[in-house]
Amino acid sequence: MTVRIGVVTFPGSLDDHDARRAADRAGAQSVPLWHGDADLHGVDAVILPGGFSYGDYLRCGAIARFAPVMSQLIPAARKGLPVLGICNGFQILCEARLLPGALTRNERRRFINRDITIRMENTRSAWTRQYRDGQEISVVLKSGEGAYMADEQTLAAIEAGGQVLARYAGGNPNGSARDIAGVVNEAGNVAGLMPHPEHAIDPLTGPGDEGLKFFTSLLAAGAIA
Repeated sequence: MTVRIGVVTFPGSLDDHDARRAADRAGAQSVPLWHGDADLHGVDAVILPGGFSYGDYLRCGAIARFAPVMSQLIPAARKGLPVLGICNGFQILCEARLLPGALTRNERRRFINRDITIRMENTRSAWTRQYRDGQEISVVLKSGEGAYMADEQTLAAIEAGGQVLARYAGGNPNGSARDIAGVVNEAGNVAGLMPHPEHAIDPLTGPGDEGLKFFTSLLAAGAIA
């Protein structure tokens, strides 16, 4: 069976084609989904890509959270549909309360665009099961509002529950609390990551191919319910 991964395009999405390419490269079939269409078209998983959905007015992801497609995605995610939010997609998932915390302006209020290293902390999620605990990979970070924040009670809870997906290694680039680069929900099916694994799937176009396992992990046995 071919796994069908839907990639949502919002007004202002920049990396939807990159996410579709990564899904196809992993061996899945990418399916374009439109923000204004309240239908997931029977896909097995969904990626919310990076960009500036609806111009990032109000707050990053605040308007996209109410897009028609989200009316179907939110309940599906709560029932177990694998969902990966990358950069702006991570912001949308936090706004939709599918993930804890929020993303705020970078510590020095500057847009960051460079290769970075992250350390994998949770390798049990649907999107990370092909990594090793503690494995460090090179990916691309490009964001102006990428600092992950939460209150101390929430931070303690996600640490205790193993919900930190990845941390920045070798220095915190944006002021994220506890060096957090990504988080996952309690069930392990919904994940958010500020850096871009879809830009690290081919040594020709990115910093190696270590990001590809985010997408091949989904195809591993048991990842799709």
